[in-house]
Order: sequence, then structure tokens, then C-alpha cells
Amino acid sequence: MRALQRGLALLLGLVKTFRLALPKLGVGWMFALLTINFNRITIGELGVAAFAVTTMLGLHYFFSPFQVIAGRFADRNPIWGLRRTPYLLMAAVLGSLIFLTLPSIAVAMGNGNPLGYVGGFAALITFGIAIAIMGDTHHSLIAEVTSSRTRGGVISVVWTFTILSTIIASVIMQQVMPEYTPALMQRLYNLTPLIVIGSAVLGIIGIEKRLTSGELAAALEAAQQVAPARNPLRAAANALRDNSQARGFFIFVFLAIFAIFLQDNILEVFGGEAFGMSLKETTGFQQVWGGGVLIGMILMGIASSIFPLSKRFITTLGCLGTAAGLAVMAAASFTGQASLVRPSLMLMGFFTGFFNVGALSMMMDMTVEGATGLYMGMWGMAQAFGNGASSISSGLLHTGLIETGLVSPALGYTLFFGFEAVVMLTSALIIMRLSVERFHGIQQSYLTRSDFTRAMDSGAVV
Repeated sequence: MRALQRGLALLLGLVKTFRLALPKLGVGWMFALLTINFNRITIGELGVAAFAVTTMLGLHYFFSPFQVIAGRFADRNPIWGLRRTPYLLMAAVLGSLIFLTLPSIAVAMGNGNPLGYVGGFAALITFGIAIAIMGDTHHSLIAEVTSSRTRGGVISVVWTFTILSTIIASVIMQQVMPEYTPALMQRLYNLTPLIVIGSAVLGIIGIEKRLTSGELAAALEAAQQVAPARNPLRAAANALRDNSQARGFFIFVFLAIFAIFLQDNILEVFGGEAFGMSLKETTGFQQVWGGGVLIGMILMGIASSIFPLSKRFITTLGCLGTAAGLAVMAAASFTGQASLVRPSLMLMGFFTGFFNVGALSMMMDMTVEGATGLYMGMWGMAQAFGNGASSISSGLLHTGLIETGLVSPALGYTLFFGFEAVVMLTSALIIMRLSVERFHGIQQSYLTRSDFTRAMDSGAVV
């Protein structure tokens, strides 16, 4: 009987974990449309300046601080006793409906209509706000409905769903839109509300516990108590100023994320311009890279559980391997060897999987008890700014090198991927000089009592 109860509890736990991960399918679908399809169509097929497109696509990263605002508001303003579910669903509806307008916006931009650019920026600013709300409410829901013992496993499954969703999305794109026509693009983007809202509803309805009137009053009182009296950004700045290891790690995260994702918005364009690949062929790039990431994460996860590998070693190995993959991609562009593209993507993805395992673990170690939220918020901000800067810079480099005719596409992309490899090697040199032990030693020496209080206040809400 007890075995049956344990089996049933395990099954229910697995179903709950699966449901909590489902909303990431919709999020991954939206990001895949933007970074795999929308960028290729607007830049490669419609001739829109890459800098304009990648700037639009990078906007949402700079709305990451909006998560703090959304989280505070949801804490203090439950709807029907629920603080996460209604806000996540509303954000899913808002974010997904934006995609219905993007095919028309792309055509308008291609025709040089200024209203197309205005509409594009407005749509993606709105998307940035919606995705910030979805991110905060989803992560808060996971934190509130899981125990500390099971949370790590749930987060691993959620991360896996995020990668899988982009692979699945690229397969669907290949089938629905093998070549560009406005009608096929609209048909593809019309799937977005169904996928995003459907995955959110199936994933979270009934998961969150509805608060009673007494619980609601207690939750509102707690939300008032944890609201910081001081500026959390100032507390973060003080932490970076006082701890050279924290400052170095912030720079490392920014540079590594910048290097990994600099090619994200122009990779499909590269396949078309450098090798004349079709839309269907370049859409498959994400499957190769994402598959490499999953394999790398799984293998390193197993290896690190068997062998005493340091997190810094894993992270450094990931940086060096990713740089090697970027170097092979640069060689493919320079020599015109299209056969090297997919192996280099697999190599990049495989070692990016190593990087994910090591760097995410180091982020959790590079925190201070009582101010975990502050430090995780700092590392998250470094990631967001690295992503945003890479998105804008990729378009700027493409426009400055290739669209202006300054260099040929082959040489331009050689310089592009070579630059990424150099930045990745630089990040490897930085992480080799950092230490979790030195971080905590400096923190204990420099963090005054008032700073620690400020960090605790900020960490409650970041």
C-alpha cells in the first residue's frame, strides 16, 4: 500500500513538473519566431537594414528590470485570491497577440514605410513588457509551489523545455513556411496565440493555491514589510564596487553571453548571404545548435555528478570549446566551405551546454546568505544586458561591414565570428582569475553592516 502511495505521489510530482514547464513552450515559440524567422525575412528577403531589425529584437532585454515592478504589483494586488496565474495569462495573451501584426509590419518595413518601423518598435516594446511579466510570474509560481528539495529538478526540466521548444518551433517553421510569402508568414504567425495561450492554460490552471481572506491579508502585510526602503540598484552598485570578484564575475557573465549570442540574430542571414542556403535550410540551424546544447548539458551533468569537477573548470572548458566552434565557423566563411557550418554549430552548442552547467552553478554560489535575490538579480541583469548588447551589435556590425559594401560577405562574417571567438576567449581568461572562495572572503571583509542590511532589503524583491 505504501509503495502504491509513493508511486502515486511520484507520478503526481512528475505531472506537476511537466505542467510547470509547459509555459516555456509558448515562450520558446515566440523567441524562435523572432530570432529564426522574423530576422531572416526582414533582413534577407525584404532588405531591411540589419541594425534596425536587431535593435528591435534586442529591445525586450532592456525591460528585464520591469520584472521587479511586476512582481511587487502582483504581490500586493491578487486577483480572485491568485497572485501569479491571472497575470501570467494576461501577459501570455498580450505577448502572443503582438505576433499577429508582425507579418504586416515586416512588409511595411520592406516597403520603406515609416509607420512600419514605428509599429515594429511599438510591438516589440509591448512584447518586452509582456515577457517580463511572464518571466517574473512564472518563476515566482515555481518558487511558491515547489519545495527546496524538488526545485532544482523542476528548474532543470523547465530549462530543457526551453531548449526543446526552439527546436520544435524550427521544425514547424520548416513545414509551414518552407519559403517566404506574406500569406505563409501570416499563417505561421497566426499559430502563436494558440500555442502560447494554450501552453500557459494547460500548464498553470489549478496549480496555484487560491488564498483565503486571512491568507490574503497576511500575504499583503508580508509584501509591505519586504518592500525595500532603499534603492536596490544602489545596493547592487555598492556590492560590485566593494568586491572585485563580484565585479569580475559580472563582467564575465556580460562578455560570455554577448559572445555566445552575438550571432543569434544574423545566423540564418549568414547562411543565405554566404552560401546561398534556402530559408528551409537555415531554419534547421537552430535544431543543430539546440541539440548540441542539450547533449552537452546532459553529458556534463552526468560527468559532474560522478567526478569531482570544479564549476570554474566546467565553465572555462565551455568557454574554450565555444570559442573553438566560433573559430571553425569563421574558417567556414573564409574558405567558403558550407560543409563546416553544421559541425561548427554542433560544436558551439555542445560546449555552450557545458557553459550553462558551470556558469549557472557558479551564479548560485556567488551569492550572500540573506541577499541571494540581490546577487541573482545582478547576474540576471548582466545576462540581459549581454543579450541586448549582442542583438544591437550584430545588426550594427552587419550593416557597417556587409550592407555598406565595405567588405565581402565572406570576409565580413569571418571577422564577425572571429570577433566572437576573441571575446569568448577573453571571458575564459576572466573566469580563470575568479574564485567563489575569494568572493566570500572579500565579501566578509568589505560588506559593512549597513550595506548588508541594504542587500537583504534588495534581495527580497529582485
